[in-house]
Amino acid sequence: MAAYWIAQVDITDADAYGKYAELGSGVVESYGGEFLARGTRTVFLEGRERARNVVIEFPSLEDAERCYASDEYQSALALAGGAFVRDLCIIDGA
Repeated sequence: MAAYWIAQVDITDADAYGKYAELGSGVVESYGGEFLARGTRTVFLEGRERARNVVIEFPSLEDAERCYASDEYQSALALAGGAFVRDLCIIDGA
């Protein structure tokens, strides 16, 4: 069953975020992740609004978790430093 990363992001350093996004995108794709939405237009209805929203589909919850925990993805996060503030969760698909 598919699973999804849902991220809501405020970028604080665009250059560093760009480096993270470039490296992180390749890692996500290597774990079967497919970007469904990436910073697209958002109609905000409730809760805390963030400037950027990202939805990534993975083949399974386990693939999504393995991607996040991987050395490669953690290296991308370390490269980003404090380039963003985000809320991130993984949810099972229906």
